[in-house]
Amino acid sequence: MAKEKSLENKNAGYKFLFKYISRHKFFYLLSIVFAILSVGSFMFQYYSVYKLTILLLNGKADALIYYRPWLITLVISLVLCELFHIFSTSISHIATFKVIGEMRLEVTEKLVQVPMGYALSRPFGVLKSIIVEKVESVEPLLAHAVPELTSKTLIPIVLVVYIFSLDWRMGLASMATLPISYIFLLIMMKDYKPRFEEYTNISKNMNARAVEYINGIQVIKAFGRAKSSYKQYEDAVVLNAEYGVKWMRKVAVGTSGMMAVLPAILISVLPIGILLCINGSLTYATFILIVILSMGIFGPLMAAMNFVDGLSSANYVFSDLAEIYNYPPIKRNNKNISFKNTDIVVEDLKFSYEIRKNKDNIESEKIEVLKGISLKINPGDVTALVGPSGSGKSTIAKLIAGFWDWQEGSIYFNGVNAKDISLDTLNANIAYVSQDNFLFNESVMENIRKGNINATDKEVIEAAKASGCHEFIMNLENSYRTIVGSGGGHLSGGEKQRISIARAMLKDAEIIILDEATAYSDPENEAIVQDAVSKLIVGKSLIVIAHRLSTITDSDQIIVINNGVVENKGDHKYLMDNCELYKDMYNAHISAKDVPIIKEEK
Repeated sequence: MAKEKSLENKNAGYKFLFKYISRHKFFYLLSIVFAILSVGSFMFQYYSVYKLTILLLNGKADALIYYRPWLITLVISLVLCELFHIFSTSISHIATFKVIGEMRLEVTEKLVQVPMGYALSRPFGVLKSIIVEKVESVEPLLAHAVPELTSKTLIPIVLVVYIFSLDWRMGLASMATLPISYIFLLIMMKDYKPRFEEYTNISKNMNARAVEYINGIQVIKAFGRAKSSYKQYEDAVVLNAEYGVKWMRKVAVGTSGMMAVLPAILISVLPIGILLCINGSLTYATFILIVILSMGIFGPLMAAMNFVDGLSSANYVFSDLAEIYNYPPIKRNNKNISFKNTDIVVEDLKFSYEIRKNKDNIESEKIEVLKGISLKINPGDVTALVGPSGSGKSTIAKLIAGFWDWQEGSIYFNGVNAKDISLDTLNANIAYVSQDNFLFNESVMENIRKGNINATDKEVIEAAKASGCHEFIMNLENSYRTIVGSGGGHLSGGEKQRISIARAMLKDAEIIILDEATAYSDPENEAIVQDAVSKLIVGKSLIVIAHRLSTITDSDQIIVINNGVVENKGDHKYLMDNCELYKDMYNAHISAKDVPIIKEEK
């Protein structure tokens, strides 16, 4: 059973690929038909040459009437061979582009459905490499595999069969080098799969290091870590190159031996053919044709073997895609409920997540974050979650928002279990504004419109005005049409915050979650953001995660989270009197606001 499971995992890439290929099987079958016709036309070239050779040997080369038909046949077969090949490859390319396009779209769509922790636990460079570069790298292989592999496999088979039909002894002679070549092939392919898998993991690490280096270039420069950070990237590149060279050295004997022996068909064909011609059991015309046919076996056979090698590597690429696609999504039923005046109840909620233990992302371990959280949020209330860093505040918010699945416990909206509510319904009624205010490389207008893709320009502008960002937007070069750059890189942290709040306003959800949404606010921006938040939460339920405790003192309920459990809850006054942790955190925050930066005397 374990062996069958292992085999299934090894072939996961092929299974994933064939699922998409089967959708376009008509195109691929048509491509195969044209490839076969191309091979048939190719064989007519040899037959035409054979007939012309007989005419030449019979001394009829001076009579045009004898060889004109075979010359015409030769030219027509050449033209048809190329035309059929063009048709075959063109159709295969059309199908392949459809397959790769569907594959990318469905895999990226699946990333939205799986728990957020799955994506976050993998370096972005690895995911990008799998979905973009690696899929692109196998496109030429897939596009040419059907027509080329069909023709390159058929041609040697047809040629050998044809030689056997002419003379069985010469047929055996034409295959004399194959057994020795096969031995060298076995040497070359020894431990191929584990070697390729290791090489793939090394390449993944190199990609992750490259993306990490580029994304962190600002921090690297700021802290003077260019040399050490570049060294990590350099080591990954060197390891990738060294392993490639090491692998090539290991397969050098098998590759060189096969490349030397396989083409040496004439070593057996020529002496045996000459002997048969001398004793009169083989005509010179047939001998010449067999020599020509034998020389045509090697090229297509080597090309076919290259495709087989390429398909083996493609299995690993598509296995990575299959892993993403087959990862269990967040499971929800399709019940639709009204979120108007919604109360939220969390009962004995437990949650753990996996972290990768090594750079190859192979081994992982579970970290328990929530250890039995229970709380209630009343409709229209402002509820603040506070606690030390890493206590589980943001995790609770993300579980309520439906970003992750939990292991034990329940979350209820108006008495309905969250797992019975469709994700679309949940997402439509919850607006989540995080401390990482990600913006797309689009215009300001389109970034705000992400909150409601059906909103008019006027509605977008009204949301911007309400969130206090209309003024700075109008001062941008192209106002609302200004492209904000990748991740909103052309804007300040405070400006991105306000655009994110405008986006949440436009969504007009019943439940608002602010996860450190004022983290980047300076004193000037903080008043604007606070005013925007006040407008945003009118008639809504608000859950806010904050380290600036002075901003949540008026909350209806403050829940103190510590080490994955609820330490205490109540309003500000109650907690100041009854919760030492909250009191210490609040006093530390207030004190920190007034602490000047003092230069120590040496």
